[in-house]
Amino acid sequence: MKLKSLLAILGLAVLGFACTDTDHYPLSGEECAPGDPVQDLSVQQCAKAA
Repeated sequence: MKLKSLLAILGLAVLGFACTDTDHYPLSGEECAPGDPVQDLSVQQCAKAA
């Protein structure tokens, strides 16, 4: 039962991230510019920083 609940929560989180606006920063709402340094980041770089 706990596994099903966990999978449901993770599924909803993934769906929520899939629908995010990629043209704006999520916290500030500022528009992303083509020259922003974060445009060059990869998932692997973020995982190493955490």
